[in-house]
This record gives sequence, structure tokens and C-alpha cells, in this order.
Amino acid sequence: MIDLPIVKAHLRVDHDDENALIQGYTDAALSAFETWTNRTLVDPETALPDPVGNALLMTKAIKQGALLLIGHWYSSRETVVIGTITAELPMATNALWKPHRWVNV
Repeated sequence: MIDLPIVKAHLRVDHDDENALIQGYTDAALSAFETWTNRTLVDPETALPDPVGNALLMTKAIKQGALLLIGHWYSSRETVVIGTITAELPMATNALWKPHRWVNV
């Protein structure tokens, strides 16, 4: 749902050496969105299923949150980064994704 050239432009990557890594981060970010929000992403060029259920069209905010998360993972490849505060999601990604989150009660 997010094309590799768009992700590479966001990361400012010109070479093809890390295409598989970047695609893996992209797939993982979209999967993380679905898991964290309890929603199923649908490509904006595809019709929503009937019934809609928990399906959600990819929006610009969701895409931007994914790009920010991918950028975070790309620049911080270690599991622990010294001198930072631990967070489940980067704050900007959280802010962009939180309005779409369904919480089971």
C-alpha cells in the first residue's frame, strides 16, 4: 500500500542495496498499524468490504505515521538506543494512528 520509492524518498535512500530491508520495515509498519489499532487496512483504490467490519481505508495520516515509524526503525536498528526514553511507538506515529484505534472492552 506504500510504494517502495515513496519510502526510499522519505528515508533519503538513493541506492537499491537495502530494498529488501526497507520493504520489510514497510510491511512490518503496516502490520503494526493493524495490530495496534485492531483494524484492517484497505488500499484506498479498493472498495471497502460489505459489511465494513473493522476495515479502514489507508489515509494520508496513517501513511505518514507508517513512514515515521519506518524512518525510526531505519535510523535506530538496535533494540536499545542509549540516551532516549523508551516508547511503544514514536510520539508522532501515535498521534497520527490513535484516532483510528479500536479498543476492546
